[in-house]
Amino acid sequence: MQFHATVVTLFPEMFPGGLGYSLTGKALAEEKWLLDTVQIRDYALDKHHTVDDTPYGGGAGMVMKPDVVSSALDAAVKLGTEGRRKIYLTPRGQPFTQKMARDYAANAEGLILLCGRYEGVDQRVIEDWQMEEVSVGDFILTGGELPAQIILDAVVRLLPNVLGNRESLENESFELGILEYPQYTKPQNWKNKIVPDVLLSGDHQKIAKWRQEEAERITRERRPDLWQAFLKSRD
Repeated sequence: MQFHATVVTLFPEMFPGGLGYSLTGKALAEEKWLLDTVQIRDYALDKHHTVDDTPYGGGAGMVMKPDVVSSALDAAVKLGTEGRRKIYLTPRGQPFTQKMARDYAANAEGLILLCGRYEGVDQRVIEDWQMEEVSVGDFILTGGELPAQIILDAVVRLLPNVLGNRESLENESFELGILEYPQYTKPQNWKNKIVPDVLLSGDHQKIAKWRQEEAERITRERRPDLWQAFLKSRD
């Protein structure tokens, strides 16, 4: 079964975007995963193709209409299988993590991603469709399209036969609960900055020890939250 992603959006022309390049783009061209879009505006009910309205209770901005969005989601479901997980991209959602990327990649049927705009989507749609609310960070963007691409990029590279070297996946930041160690390549001397001697030693045990120590140091310094979680995981 191919991993199938459908993006429900007001801006389908933004896709595949960055997903059409590098490993994800090659995998898409080789049909190792499928991507399509649903234009929400196609399901508007009036001649002006209205997709939003003023919020009940007052306040700034507009809210995406539940009837229109739900019809677009109906169309998205029909493009694939029933078992696809449904995600709404929103700043108030659960923070996206590498563990979530692995979970999504393990769901071979794929994902449906709803991209909000304006002040967001009517809450009743989210509840009726039992959507997972997901955020890519503590900041505000103009819509959910870029977060959708971020999530798909993180997920697709984990699919079978997309990334050639599985070892590189295992050693990346977050896979082991800490950040990745520093990397070096040729030339050995660049601007009088020398590659650490241990990496030139040929002693794989010493190299592994150095990399682990560096990963732990960087995590301690830059992400104390990850470091504390890592320590608890070893108890």
